[in-house]
Amino acid sequence: MTRPRSRAPGSTYPTYRRSRLPLIVLLGLVVSACIGGGTPAAQSEAPASSAPASATPPSATPTESGAPTAAPTATPAPTETPAGEPTASASFATGSIDGCTGNEDNRAFLAKAAAAFDWPIYCAALPARWFLAGGSYSGGKLDISYKGPNNAVLELHEGAFCAAADGCVPAGADAGTAAFGDQTATLVHLDDGRVAAIVDRGERLSWLAIGDGLSDDAFQSITAALIRLD
Repeated sequence: MTRPRSRAPGSTYPTYRRSRLPLIVLLGLVVSACIGGGTPAAQSEAPASSAPASATPPSATPTESGAPTAAPTATPAPTETPAGEPTASASFATGSIDGCTGNEDNRAFLAKAAAAFDWPIYCAALPARWFLAGGSYSGGKLDISYKGPNNAVLELHEGAFCAAADGCVPAGADAGTAAFGDQTATLVHLDDGRVAAIVDRGERLSWLAIGDGLSDDAFQSITAALIRLD
């Protein structure tokens, strides 16, 4: 009869019992790998670096260089140009048109009038702030008006402007004589407060000056300084 195997200390386990321990350990490793394993997460891409800012900013749309030059506009010749200070009366004897009050157009007008008539015409040489306000010539007569400070007015009527016996002088009283350029005139204090000087009153050709807003002295100073243009 066969005797049972002894389990006493020092005896060995059967072969099948010894091989189970390594198998269990191996199985544990596999399970552990499945739980913590897997494909590692893909490394996140580094953010794309932005392009470095350009050191020179983009240029703006070019503009036309320089503003266009405005076309000059024509300036009409002034008709009311303040006169400069008159020169000494001794120079007026030369009859130079340059001494006449007014601008270049005014003097050109006076030159044409002087050339149109065969008798002398006169222009005024006035102090500052006076100007030639208007003038015309036709039919053998010349009319000129000047304006000055404080609404003062000087009128010149020359040539065949009046054939009446009174010389077309407004009503007034004679007050002696006064110079009319190089001629002698009759001074008249007009009833309306103005003053006048008339040469050859009632004749075919005569010369009349009328002042408004002027004292006798101021008026006579002006008529004495009238420039004769032949």
